[in-house]
Amino acid sequence: MKPILILGGSHQDKRGVLKYNNNFDVTSVKRMYIIENIDTFLVRGWQGHKIEQRWFTAVTGEFKIALIKIDNWKNPSKALEKITFKISNTSADVLYIPQGYISSIQAITEASKLLVMADYRINEIQDEYRFSSDYFV
Repeated sequence: MKPILILGGSHQDKRGVLKYNNNFDVTSVKRMYIIENIDTFLVRGWQGHKIEQRWFTAVTGEFKIALIKIDNWKNPSKALEKITFKISNTSADVLYIPQGYISSIQAITEASKLLVMADYRINEIQDEYRFSSDYFV
């Protein structure tokens, strides 16, 4: 499976704005948390999961998210293809990251907040992999 952007939308009327995503099925979500980078220069990565799936949505601001499908978890190739997405809070788009991917996350605007949802509870499995930010070419 490949990462996909599940498009949301928004509706505005005299009462305000409603942001929605009627195509996102939350059945698999078991936990969630919010990431807020200290500034727009910090790149949080590379981190990912062999088994877990993740879903990202921008609550506030805008993010650049790069993803890499790992070929070998003990010694991945340094020249793996990067797929880059930009998501913002202008609609309720959800970026789906299937198992087997690592990510790097960078806020594009100050005070951006990223909601992360996962399909396993904390400490339910040991499935966190980290690589230095300069590992991949």
